[in-house]
Amino acid sequence: MQQRKLGELTVSALGLGCMSMSFGYGPGDDSESERALHRALDIGYNFLDTASIYGLGHNEELIGRVLKSRRSEFVLASKCGIIVSEDGRRGVDGSPENIRKTCEDSLAKLQTDMIDLYYLHRRDFNVPIEDSVGALAELVAEGKIRHIGLSEVSSSTLRRAHKVHPITALQSEYSLWTRGPEFKVIDACRELGIGFVPFSPLGRGFFCGGIRKPEDMAEGFDMRANMPRFVGDNLRRNVELIDEFAAYAGDLGCTPGQLSLAWVLHQYDDTMVPIPGTRHVAYVEENAAATGLKLSAAELARAGDIICEARVAGERYAEDQKISLDPEE
Repeated sequence: MQQRKLGELTVSALGLGCMSMSFGYGPGDDSESERALHRALDIGYNFLDTASIYGLGHNEELIGRVLKSRRSEFVLASKCGIIVSEDGRRGVDGSPENIRKTCEDSLAKLQTDMIDLYYLHRRDFNVPIEDSVGALAELVAEGKIRHIGLSEVSSSTLRRAHKVHPITALQSEYSLWTRGPEFKVIDACRELGIGFVPFSPLGRGFFCGGIRKPEDMAEGFDMRANMPRFVGDNLRRNVELIDEFAAYAGDLGCTPGQLSLAWVLHQYDDTMVPIPGTRHVAYVEENAAATGLKLSAAELARAGDIICEARVAGERYAEDQKISLDPEE
């Protein structure tokens, strides 16, 4: 697979988001996830993304157990900062104490002595970003992490953080139907030499065409069932968009998922590394093939016109799901 740069890190043009192997998209299947992890490395992925919160540690334990013998073959990214209270509610804790504790726990679960890229998963508005990044910088100095990342922060927060310690990558949701980072964030990344890592570049799997009605999401296990774009009349209207998009992808000789990834890969420059998530070998392979698509600027622009925020029904998060969103000033 082609290579791209995230700061000083050289990674595959596509990374593998591992969250769905443990959380959020229906019951997991460890045996299929194991096959997907090995297949990804075999065909050129070398950038794996996890977090302490995914499956409450299951995801990191899975990667540590399955890929311990192949640790030298990939760049490992994980995250800290999102927590779950005893009553099951999610919150944010970006305190130096929690960052250090989470890192130590993650190193043990991942069965490694260093995490290559360690993100603050969400900004904690009760803790100055300088304090959170300062704690991460201490972990760099101790050799427990190599590089620092941030997730879902504004350009102003990114600039403040970068003054404390160089930030290697910023991860945010970015896709055909979520383009908020284009406003200021991506430009700040380019200016500061920070790589940009889009998560959910496949619209949380929606662009692959498998979701047409609520029953297509596993009841009680699928977080999308509480997201406005996947609910009620919004879902019906968005299915009409994906039908149009899928027909256009067919005309171009690719799947709608591949066209979605190709669009993201061709935005800005080669310091953008999307991390589509899957636990299935077939999708690991299908997504990888998107890096070789030869599409014209006009074809990509047409894809971006079919699915764009102006045509999409519903916001990306409901109010009670907006955990520590960091709006642009």
